[in-house]
Amino acid sequence: QVQLVESGGGLVQAGGSLRLSCAASGLTFSTYAMGWFRQAPGKKREFVASITWSGGGKYYTDSVKGRFTISRDNAKNTVYLQMNSLKPEDTAVYYCATSNSKMIATMVADFGSWGQGTQVTVSS
Repeated sequence: QVQLVESGGGLVQAGGSLRLSCAASGLTFSTYAMGWFRQAPGKKREFVASITWSGGGKYYTDSVKGRFTISRDNAKNTVYLQMNSLKPEDTAVYYCATSNSKMIATMVADFGSWGQGTQVTVSS
């Protein structure tokens, strides 16, 4: 059974940083691309970043380019999201997910397993 557990969320002032982690178990982690999504109250879940199985390919939504960095450690079965220069509009619950393939994916439907989410709140 695949299990994804996010951690690292919290309350931070605008301009601050947070590092999210997602620990995976129950799967051969290194064979899956991974992604981060977020969902703000009253809004649809949206794509944030994705990384290929090897970590060699990364893709970001435009609103976080230059501020967020996705990375992975296959030896630790963990994917990370480093978030810098945070803005109030980044406030959301952040979810990690396993892609259905090894390659970059950006649509919710392309991801099969999801974590429970971690809250990120950015105050102005």
